[in-house]
Amino acid sequence: MEFGIFVQGYVPASRARTDPQAEHHALMEETEYVIQADRSGFKYAWASEHHFLEEYSHLSANDVYLGYLTHATERIHLGSGIFNPLPQVNHPVKVAERVAMLDHLSSGRFEFGTGRGAGSHEILGFLPGITDMNDTKEIWEETIAEFPKMWLQDTYEGFQGKHWSLPPRKILPKPYGKSHPAMWYAAGSPSSYAMAAKKGLGVLGFSVQKVSDMEWVVDSYKTAVRDAEPIGDYVNDNVMVTSTAICAETGKKARQIAASSNLNYLQSLLFRYHDTFPRPEGIPQWPELLPDYNEEIIEFLIAEELMICGDPDEVLAQCKRWEAAGADQLSFGLPVGVPYEDTLRTIRLIGEHVIPEIDTDPVHRTTRFRAAAGA
Repeated sequence: MEFGIFVQGYVPASRARTDPQAEHHALMEETEYVIQADRSGFKYAWASEHHFLEEYSHLSANDVYLGYLTHATERIHLGSGIFNPLPQVNHPVKVAERVAMLDHLSSGRFEFGTGRGAGSHEILGFLPGITDMNDTKEIWEETIAEFPKMWLQDTYEGFQGKHWSLPPRKILPKPYGKSHPAMWYAAGSPSSYAMAAKKGLGVLGFSVQKVSDMEWVVDSYKTAVRDAEPIGDYVNDNVMVTSTAICAETGKKARQIAASSNLNYLQSLLFRYHDTFPRPEGIPQWPELLPDYNEEIIEFLIAEELMICGDPDEVLAQCKRWEAAGADQLSFGLPVGVPYEDTLRTIRLIGEHVIPEIDTDPVHRTTRFRAAAGA
């Protein structure tokens, strides 16, 4: 199992009240998390694309952000988590161009993740007339298979669809080297995992909550991907899942950090904006918040495998549960309200004590897939 981190530009109101430059500081700190993850042996860093989601995610121009990180890092793969390819948000040709450019700047380290938007607040900003958020699926389905053609055809054959069109044109630049970046889809339901598998796409499992919820979904993906009809140059047989992670020198210290970091606020914001996700029983409607987390609740979340928290040995054991469940990549959502130095400590400790025990392959999984396709 490989490891990654996920950043999103989290700027809670509590931080903004005490720091006039909170937004700037948050974005700059998150670049430092990615740089430290690169030094610590993490293989992937994912950056969100969200719009209008105050507090929850101020990282909207992730192509610009990732462009900076291509120069600031050396080995880590940099992924769009996601680029939104709906033509009402980003014209597909411009998405293809940005992907290829980032692929060049990173010398082949770019990972192309796509999705359809976070929920009604975001989607209705760009498609104000729709009444069913699932309508975006048709637009995404119409678009996604065109990207490999834009990259691999000398002159793109053009496209005439229901939602966008383009005459034949040369789409430039082409990706770095042979083939194209690995393609991923942000899946929020079991049916989405199956759809991604059929198309040969890796899955960005941002909605996975606990290990037991994931096991059968991953198994169904792995079964379906064996019969994939890839829309791209190769099958990206890959399931990434996300979890919160807090690691400290002692388990007690890690639990104290977790209990004092207002994790309940981030979770409340998640369900405020991601209103297309299934809402578990007991999750209040915004602006009502989940109760404050104390150390007793943190212990419960650890026991239920809803977060990773503890000293390095504990975190290693918890990560091995995800590996045993079939995850190809475990990506930690950072930051979650945890102070800057504590977040850097988490990255360093996981890099020193956990990753070497689990990920012993020096080559990225997606690099192997891409190299085989371009051979």
